[in-house]
Amino acid sequence: METAFTPLQSLFGGGLIGLAAVLLMALHGRIAGATGILSGLLWPGDASGRAWRGAMVLGMVLAPVIFALASGAMPQVTVTAPSLGVLATGGVLVGVGVSLANGCTSGHGVCGIARLSTRSIAATMTFMVATAVTVYVIRHGMGGA
Repeated sequence: METAFTPLQSLFGGGLIGLAAVLLMALHGRIAGATGILSGLLWPGDASGRAWRGAMVLGMVLAPVIFALASGAMPQVTVTAPSLGVLATGGVLVGVGVSLANGCTSGHGVCGIARLSTRSIAATMTFMVATAVTVYVIRHGMGGA
């Protein structure tokens, strides 16, 4: 399996994510954690945040369409999973991990580390180690692509 090296696109995308996180904190005093945004939209504790949460989720969904309009082609995404069951199990495990960590990589990794949160630094280190081990096991231990 070959991984594409796209430093300029990655830098631009990361800058946009950082800008969105800073603006959300500055304008609404909220953390840009994708899981918290989506769960607050689906199961709101109060209706006060529905508009900005809806705008964030809509932006995430429409981003590939905007990319296609700007570039003339939809982004290529290929998901190779041994089966739908393995893919579903992975999704459930991610959901459990998000619950146990009280947040996702965007909330802890982007926003929490920027605020020097000890909990977020520990959570992000755990995410990264688990990711590295998983990739190693799949690529080298299980003969994955």
